[in-house]
Amino acid sequence: MLADSYGRVATDLRVSLTDRCNLRCAYCMPPEGLDWLPQPEVLTGDEIVRLVRIGVSLLGIREVRFTGGEPLLRKDLASIIARTAALSPRPEISLTTNGIGLARRAGRLREAGLDRINVSLDTLRPEVFRKLALRDRLPDVLAGLAAAAAAGLAPVKVNTVLMRGVNDDEAVALLEYCLAHGYELRFIEQMPLDAQHGWKRAEMVTADEITAALSARFELTPDDPRQRGAAPAEAFLVNGGPARVGVIASVTRPFCGSCDRVRLTADGQVRNCLFAREESDLRSALRGGAADEEIAARWQAAVAVKLPGHGINDPSFLQPDRPMSAIGG
Repeated sequence: MLADSYGRVATDLRVSLTDRCNLRCAYCMPPEGLDWLPQPEVLTGDEIVRLVRIGVSLLGIREVRFTGGEPLLRKDLASIIARTAALSPRPEISLTTNGIGLARRAGRLREAGLDRINVSLDTLRPEVFRKLALRDRLPDVLAGLAAAAAAGLAPVKVNTVLMRGVNDDEAVALLEYCLAHGYELRFIEQMPLDAQHGWKRAEMVTADEITAALSARFELTPDDPRQRGAAPAEAFLVNGGPARVGVIASVTRPFCGSCDRVRLTADGQVRNCLFAREESDLRSALRGGAADEEIAARWQAAVAVKLPGHGINDPSFLQPDRPMSAIGG
């Protein structure tokens, strides 16, 4: 198992397939973009599948989520998903994407073995989308969501980050949109993971503010907390259900004590926490001819030293050097 000294066991693997992205969302990267990883440093499809296989067959990984950057930029994405789906025991496979290009690929990804999908959508207003992402691609995202639902990637989940003075007045409209289309909306507190290191607590829209805004229009009833398990989102039934909305309060109500996640970056580094400031290199062992068992042992050692929490609320907190686009959510 991938166990740490606090009794937590990682069974959910987040795999970043690339640090590249075709949007420039303000809470993630600067307008000019970033210096991408040199291609030789990025794991190949074969290397990714081998590491996932080691995680599944030797270390108890049961869920695999492919992230980025933007994972749809990987031309071999369907192949990676298909080979992951062929593993035994078969893990649950999901994808987090900005939705651009999803409209033409959703069906193929479903056929390859993708089970679920999360699509980022922060606004329904084209002018706000352009301001947030510096690209005029809102219609592509909405088309991608529709294609995902048509392909059977249910439940289609929508991830939203509200930013004060930008889109914080759209909570109700976004939930109405998702309810009308059968999507499950999840609001995420903005976290200090931007490349610019410009995050300020006072500018963050909190979980309490989000639920207060929604409660002015909808009746929210806390879902059975026993159903949450290690899931990051607090779930609420909307108007008695069955529709639900989630709120991920990573900053104001941390859930580190039940965390079951471990991350693999696009260049083959293990991160035992989203906010970790240290990484453990698996790529060199992989390319140096190490056996599966040796790689598994390195992975176990990396997770064993996981800290009890992310420490955002500690005065000594330091933001990780890598931004979200290079870590993978």
